[in-house]
Order: sequence, then structure tokens, then C-alpha cells
Amino acid sequence: METAYIDLHLHSTYSDGYLSPEEVVSLSQKAGLQAIALADHDNIDGIKRAVDAGAAVGIEVIAAVELSSQWFEYTDMHLLGYGFDYQDPYLIRALMEFQDFRATRSQQIVERVNQKLVAEKREPINPDTVRHLAGGTIGRPHIALALRQAGYVSNNDEAFSRYLVPCNVPKYFFPADAAIKLIHGSGGIVVLAHPPYVTRDRHKLKTLVAELVGLGLDGIEAYNNGSGLEDTDWLIKLARQHDLVVTGGSDFHGDSGSMIEVGRGVRGIRVPYRCVEEIKGALRKNRKKSEQV
Repeated sequence: METAYIDLHLHSTYSDGYLSPEEVVSLSQKAGLQAIALADHDNIDGIKRAVDAGAAVGIEVIAAVELSSQWFEYTDMHLLGYGFDYQDPYLIRALMEFQDFRATRSQQIVERVNQKLVAEKREPINPDTVRHLAGGTIGRPHIALALRQAGYVSNNDEAFSRYLVPCNVPKYFFPADAAIKLIHGSGGIVVLAHPPYVTRDRHKLKTLVAELVGLGLDGIEAYNNGSGLEDTDWLIKLARQHDLVVTGGSDFHGDSGSMIEVGRGVRGIRVPYRCVEEIKGALRKNRKKSEQV
């Protein structure tokens, strides 16, 4: 029997991706995927467009978001929310406040980059150009693209090392307990994104996961770009020890030159459909719990 594949970690222009939700769905159809999740950073505005585009071509689209969070020394730890009500007023308001901060931060970064360009006797980049390139929430990759188009750098790595890292403005993060409560409050489940990027120390990771489970963590993204086959197996075992769901995705952004494709991450990782079934099972389980309270 042929295995059905999915991708539960995709980005669009509503965060730091380069393609619209419809374009992401189109690529997913071409890749033969059965289900996807548009998991933009701290933004759910593109979900409805992805759901509608998916319905038109027969692809299941799961509501998702990637929240920037932190827990003690683990800063910029990402948590993925799945299956929530993306029309929930409280969730929308919380993310709008976060996006307002992101917009101010991006503006400050552009201003700092332009100060550096002027010091180098170069023309500043136009903030309107950056907004046009983003088509939604501005992220640092969009500023990098503007720098590339202006001919100031040859690739994203150079843009970050020469401009975006020196000119960075610190991000705001959701405390992990608040992030989990936010997603649970709108009917979803929460998954720890790409654990190796949080820490590659397995002892520390086991301790962290145990703490997050105590806060309500529902799953682990075992299929991720930071994990080889042996790492994925270890993460699956860790998830099972805590009765957590297993998910995975490519973390596709659509930037040119990237090895990552929709449905295939680094090293060609592919995610089986059973991960969607696990998410649905966890959603049903949580729903029953809330009904009993």
C-alpha cells in the first residue's frame, strides 16, 4: 500500500515565507501531499486562504501557528499549535498584539540597516520595498531580500552576517506556559518544534520536555531538519515515554537556493499521514477532558 505523505510545518508571506498561502498549497498538490499545515510565525491570518485553496484541490489543511516562546534559559524556543479555532477572538487579539510589536521591531531593524548603509556611503533601502516584498508580516529574510536586490549582498548568509545580525533588535517571546495556555484555550494542541535547535544535549532536552509536559505539552516534532534518522527515532521514543503525539514538517519558507522543498526537508525527510491521525486523536482526547471539567 502506498504511503500518504504530509507536511505540517510550512510558511507563507504572512510571516517570513516568500510565497502566498495559495502558492504553498499549489506546491503541496504538485508534491502529492495529502495534508498540510500552514504554520506561520505568530500569525494565523493566512490559514483561511490556505484552507480554501486546499479545499479546491483536495488537500486537507490543518490550522497551525509557530509561536516564538521561551522557558528560562531556552530563548526563541518555538512551539507549534495545531487544530485550534483560528477564529477565536482571544487568540486573534493576542497574536495581533504580538504582530504590532513585530512590525515595530522590523521597522527599527530597517532603520538600523539604513544607518549602516549610509555610513558605508550607500543608498538606504526603501521601507516600502521591504513591505512589498513581504506582502504580509515583515521578517528579517524580507530585509535580506531587499539587500540582495539592491546589490549590496550576494546571498542571505552575507545579508545576516554583515547587516541583520549587527543591526538586530531583540524579539519578544511568549512564555512557554502562556503559549500553551493560549493554544489550549482555543481548542488546539501544542508541539515542541525542531527540538535539536533548542538544545542538542539529550539530557537537557529530556529535562525540558518533562517540564513542558507538566505545562501541558502535547507533542514533539520528531521529523525535522535538525534530526537524522537516529535522532528522529530517539525523539519518537521520548514522545512515547510521555504519551505525546509525533509530528513533522519541512519548515519550508520558499527562499531561492534552499535545499528544503514542500514535503521534503533537509536530507529528504518525509512525514507519514499517521502524524495527522495522532493530532486528531489528541484533539479528541483534549476535547473530552474539557467537557468533563
